[in-house]
Amino acid sequence: MQQEQREAMPVRTAGLGKAFGLAPAAVGGVVLLLPAGEETSGRRPSPLTASVLRPLARRLARAGRHDGLVTHIVHYRYRGWNGAQADLAQDAAWAADEVVRRYGDVPICLAGYDMGARAALRAGGHPAVNCVLALSPWLPEDDVAAVPEPVKQLAGRPVLIVHGTDDRRTDPELSFRLANRAKKVDRDVCRFEVHSDGHSLAQHRAEVAALAVDFTMGSLFGHPYARPLQDALAAPPPLGLRMPLAVGFGRSLDQ
Repeated sequence: MQQEQREAMPVRTAGLGKAFGLAPAAVGGVVLLLPAGEETSGRRPSPLTASVLRPLARRLARAGRHDGLVTHIVHYRYRGWNGAQADLAQDAAWAADEVVRRYGDVPICLAGYDMGARAALRAGGHPAVNCVLALSPWLPEDDVAAVPEPVKQLAGRPVLIVHGTDDRRTDPELSFRLANRAKKVDRDVCRFEVHSDGHSLAQHRAEVAALAVDFTMGSLFGHPYARPLQDALAAPPPLGLRMPLAVGFGRSLDQ
């Protein structure tokens, strides 16, 4: 974004949406959900982008109620990534700071969708962040980016990337390449492919939600991962980075 455009953008502040689920007596962990965004924009985010993540926020809060899990959807200042400013990643880092201020030293999962997934991956190095979940991440083309998308900040944290093989908005091959680079600095990286599904992962929504819950509960609270997730984390590339998400995954779990 050009300097004059940046100066013309209104000054706004990021925020945390209301907590989902019943307020626990003691907060044991927090999931920050990061909505989709745009490559360049100084406009306010659309409320519709946050609404897409509400079902997942509710399901995570319900699954983690006995562990004191709280979920919040992050409200960005702007809807755009905006080049080197990386505004959405800045807002994700602010939200992690805000969690520490509100709840103290609790583990945090950054869970993002689309451009929010890029923000989660970029801000994943925040010292309070315990794990990162990236759904259909929007990533820049490797051959046109001035600097490759960073991955070193993810070291020491479980990272799960989920991408539909028929995604026409964000190239699943780009998330595979990033996962492959990240695996070299962080052994706890895995990636699931949702065959025949598109960007919204709507065709296999139940399986994706079950996988997200399993990953989050295991990473934040030490619950045992489901066997497919264990296998994906343990498998060497490319096997653990092209793990197919089985139809019916999590069907036996509380829906």
